[in-house]
Amino acid sequence: MLERNIFKLSENVCWVGVRDWNRRIFDALIPLPKGTSYNAYLIIGSKGKALIDTVNPGFEKDLESNIRFIISPEEIDYVIMNHAEPDHAGAIPHIMSIAPKSKLVATARGAKMAQIYYHVPSDRIKIVVDNEVISLGDKSLQFIEAPMLHWPETMFTYLKEDGILFPCDFFGAHLAGGFYSDEIEDYIIHAQRYWGEIMMPFRSMAQRALEKISGLNIKIIAPSHGPIHRKPEIILDAYKRWAVGETRRKAVIAYVSMWGSTDMMVKQMAEVLMAEEIEVVIHNLTVSDIGDLVKDLVDSRAVVLGAPTVLGGAHPLSIYLSYLFRALRPPTKFAVILGSYGWGGGAIKQIQDMIKDIKIEVVSALEINGPPTEEDMRKICNIGRSLAKKIKEEN
Repeated sequence: MLERNIFKLSENVCWVGVRDWNRRIFDALIPLPKGTSYNAYLIIGSKGKALIDTVNPGFEKDLESNIRFIISPEEIDYVIMNHAEPDHAGAIPHIMSIAPKSKLVATARGAKMAQIYYHVPSDRIKIVVDNEVISLGDKSLQFIEAPMLHWPETMFTYLKEDGILFPCDFFGAHLAGGFYSDEIEDYIIHAQRYWGEIMMPFRSMAQRALEKISGLNIKIIAPSHGPIHRKPEIILDAYKRWAVGETRRKAVIAYVSMWGSTDMMVKQMAEVLMAEEIEVVIHNLTVSDIGDLVKDLVDSRAVVLGAPTVLGGAHPLSIYLSYLFRALRPPTKFAVILGSYGWGGGAIKQIQDMIKDIKIEVVSALEINGPPTEEDMRKICNIGRSLAKKIKEEN
């Protein structure tokens, strides 16, 4: 139900966040083509009131206005900090200044961060441990530690009586529009993109968190970015697949080409793989949205890296991709590296050195001088068939 711009999730549980329609980059890294939201939630119990998460710096007054439409901020007893990153915790100083009796609730690690980043005095912090409960009278909040999802201090908050899980970044998406995820036709694409950018490096911690919440009666999942899940089984099923690294018969081809030689090589590879009934997604790194590329890596079984040599090494964009691949740790099992050079090689070796410590099998690497010959194309066909065989045999 909508009253003004305040949505009710259930009785006395309201969304009081803000939508950032114009933001286009996050962490100076992640493109936001559809903006994002900073979700905050107000819970009104018979004997206490709590605010779960706040908003990004610059939106403090918007949050305050939304709260004041429902209650006076002076009535807030607890400000729950599920995660200390500024897009969720940046308004804590402002809220605690207008809610003078409120206590900040956080994990022990979160308490330290709140003191460092937001200068919250220790006497205004309540440290909670795993599964501790705070009563608001007819509503009670259970806190679940979820470290490294995606910072070490992260926790989830579970509203037991209403069956609502507030997991901060977990189960989120960068979308400014929409309130319920099941109303957004392509929502799972945005969720997969978000997972790849933020949660994929922490798959083992995600598995632990999913196990910890498996016994809860979850009716609604209310993350701190993007739409709310009133059909939680959809996003839960997706996260279970992604957390265990479930892949498809799919190959991502990511490449750079300066004078067309590498372009010819990767397109030949794409034709071979598609003929072998492998799903192929191609990303030209000079024009691709890095978020779309990362989204495709989430469930891809193989990657083909194409890079020309520039001054004795790989093209800078392919170096960037190799670094990102190392950092995000997708569940990709196999790789092929293709490269070309004019007067001196070196791209293939540099990329091989960058990914040598990753648990990925390099099926083949081919570097050619100048445009590919018919013989080169035959080699690529053979490499493509070998890669397709590996993809099909992997369960």
